[in-house]
Amino acid sequence: MLNPFRAFRRRAASGANAPHLRLGRAGEEAAAAEARARGWIILDRNWRYGHLELDLVCEDRGEIVFLEVRTRTERYLVSPAESLTPEKCRRLVRAAQAWLGAHDAWERPCRFDLACVTAADGGDGPYRTEILSHVIEQ
Repeated sequence: MLNPFRAFRRRAASGANAPHLRLGRAGEEAAAAEARARGWIILDRNWRYGHLELDLVCEDRGEIVFLEVRTRTERYLVSPAESLTPEKCRRLVRAAQAWLGAHDAWERPCRFDLACVTAADGGDGPYRTEILSHVIEQ
């Protein structure tokens, strides 16, 4: 008998090249390139703790930057900045707390920035990246 959970895993794995996932990966790459261009050091990418995730963790002149990446194409009705919901902010704070605890970095100054990445329709680029600082006040 076919195990339905195995079938689900196969479908999930084959969805790894779905257009929205490719767009997200390209957006993260564009955000990482912008962070490096600003002279930031990338400490972690796609850091996970249970169901929590941080897209990019960077260092900017001694300050830890938790950089959330939101990628959209030009035709989306909601801009990347508008897609950062209060619930997503709460999850980012919890993820950042987990990262700080895992790296014994509680004494380090930190901030939450947002990388707004917009791709031309179709998602194949070019990508415009704007970084907004201090999007979550703690």
